[in-house]
Amino acid sequence: MTENISSRCGYVAIVGRPNVGKSTLLNHILGQKLSITSRKPQTTRHNLLGIKTHADTQFLFVDTPGLHQDHKKALNRYMNHSVTTAIKDVDAIVFVVDKLQWFAEDDLVAKRLKNSKVPVIVAVNKVDQIENKETLLPHLQRLLDILNVHDVVPISALQNQNLDRLLDVIRSHLPESDHFFPEDQLTDKSSRFLAAELIREKITRQLGDELPYQMTVEIETFKETEKIIHIDALILVEREGQKRILIGDKGARIKQIGQQAREEMETLFDQKVMLKTWVKVKSGWSDDERALRSLGYHDAK
Repeated sequence: MTENISSRCGYVAIVGRPNVGKSTLLNHILGQKLSITSRKPQTTRHNLLGIKTHADTQFLFVDTPGLHQDHKKALNRYMNHSVTTAIKDVDAIVFVVDKLQWFAEDDLVAKRLKNSKVPVIVAVNKVDQIENKETLLPHLQRLLDILNVHDVVPISALQNQNLDRLLDVIRSHLPESDHFFPEDQLTDKSSRFLAAELIREKITRQLGDELPYQMTVEIETFKETEKIIHIDALILVEREGQKRILIGDKGARIKQIGQQAREEMETLFDQKVMLKTWVKVKSGWSDDERALRSLGYHDAK
């Protein structure tokens, strides 16, 4: 805790439709990989707290799943509920949109934020990919006109463009407060949670369109010793065919996934990791609220 009375600290929800770059934005703001990313929509499933302490300000970013219109399964309802929960109890909201695009799911997010009681900042992401820059200013003005927002900031999360400006705008909306976390803390999530997420990221990137959406990772053992961390991870899918895809020919694919995840864990935890993975079929888990709760998807509504 800092004693500086002029210090600022507050929670900031990062929201938007799937695949607009919310997790990439969080990682680049933090200057460290925390939130998993892939080109596949809905990679993020849980609210994830990322803590950035800079000078007199502590930003408590909440990365959220992409808000989407599919409510068919309990897992989809859980992710949308996570977003709704996140925006209820924050000091500011960053609404991420993609270049000049505007889709029905952007509209869905905008409607959720319409009556927000806290400042909403629109971050127009991937502006480095806009060929005709003259189209950007009218687009920014349109967003200001149609949305109930305080600021619109053009950025490129991947290229670190204008992120300092975004942080300045966010800071102006945060309350004066002591800092809630130690200066060097990055998140409130456990190492067990982060390990599971890294494995899920590697699966998502490896399989692409082949990926069974109904896939999750459960860490069954996470044991730290002085020199090595022993991790046993169970990967759940819903059908035997999905299991075969994930394992690959003679186990080659699951071996590569494990190797990539282990290497990144060693970077994140700054320690040698011994990782064992195996795949199990659990039919219907993604639409079973009891199963979701047992797998860490709490309040699957």
